[in-house]
Amino acid sequence: MKKISLLGATGSIGRQTLDVIASHRETFALAAMAFGKNVASALEIIHTFQPKLVCAETKEVHDALLAHVPAGVKVVFGREGLIEVATFDDADFVLNALLGSVGLESTLAAIEAGKTLGFANKETLVTAGHLVTAAADRRGVAILPVDSEHSAIFQCLRGENKRDAAKLILTASGGSFRDKTREQLQGVTVDEALNHPNWSMGAKITIDSATMMNKGLEVIEAHWLFNMPYERIDVLLHRESIVHSLVEFTDTSVLAQLGMPDMRVPIQYALSYPNRLELNGAKRLNLWETGTLHFEKCDFRRFRCLAFAYEAGKTGGTATTVLNAANEEAVQLFLNGQIEFLQIESMIEKALSRHETVQRPDLETIVAVDRETRDFVRTVV
Repeated sequence: MKKISLLGATGSIGRQTLDVIASHRETFALAAMAFGKNVASALEIIHTFQPKLVCAETKEVHDALLAHVPAGVKVVFGREGLIEVATFDDADFVLNALLGSVGLESTLAAIEAGKTLGFANKETLVTAGHLVTAAADRRGVAILPVDSEHSAIFQCLRGENKRDAAKLILTASGGSFRDKTREQLQGVTVDEALNHPNWSMGAKITIDSATMMNKGLEVIEAHWLFNMPYERIDVLLHRESIVHSLVEFTDTSVLAQLGMPDMRVPIQYALSYPNRLELNGAKRLNLWETGTLHFEKCDFRRFRCLAFAYEAGKTGGTATTVLNAANEEAVQLFLNGQIEFLQIESMIEKALSRHETVQRPDLETIVAVDRETRDFVRTVV
């Protein structure tokens, strides 16, 4: 029985993780969980899966939840509570499905506690990849990717000599506006941006997909997960989301991982690794039904956020911290109706251009730069 601490239990990845756990009760159990503010969803999870430890985002949410939890369930909150869930003694696997750089400290704590880590919190690696990978190496902790693209690369590399990998190729659907020109993006609405053609995801990641920042964050994540220089990481537009990513080897062979768009596949693979389990209720890929797969080179002038990500990644240091913090704040402003869609790009560009990069920053510096960048973006508005 693998006992799991789930960070971000009520989010999109969290809910699909719970679906996997429910399908394999003989293999997985929910030992602890952290959630944000959705008390109703949290209570449903608690009664269904009976975790021993639960963390709420704030004291107010903690108090609202406390009166309704069954006896024997410990309820905590805030930063300290999140770390307590990430290091919970009864859990041997931590799945970090938190949204944004809030997952950094809990990730480092889980690594220090020697937990195997399932990783769907790309912003943490973008913000502080050097700290996370160094800690994992030092503690001998495995980091198993949960994003579909990184899981695909991980699967393609399994059994291969990683030194023979010449190039990583991440595929991108292109998001909600993939068929629009930059001129046609003027005045697009939040509802239009949230209408992803292939995937059902949370609001923030769906907007990131529309700007292609999500793919930019994944490029930086791939750099740290697979120790690959940016010059050997490519992005390929692939509108069907059937080929989830590819690896090109030194002998020109290319391996790809294919499947229907279903986030439960990479989630379950991370949980069950090194084994595979039946995925209940999943649609199998029939290529004769799909018919044709389309691939296009990525236009960095059309998708400027992807260009920003490559530039920040190659610059290194706190540049990626600024990239992520500015993007998170700008996306939230767009979702709130305070800025236009294309202003997301301009705010990120302004934040990057004014920043003096610090190489190899410690955690204190990263936290300070993250906070200062967010304040700047809010001030611009």
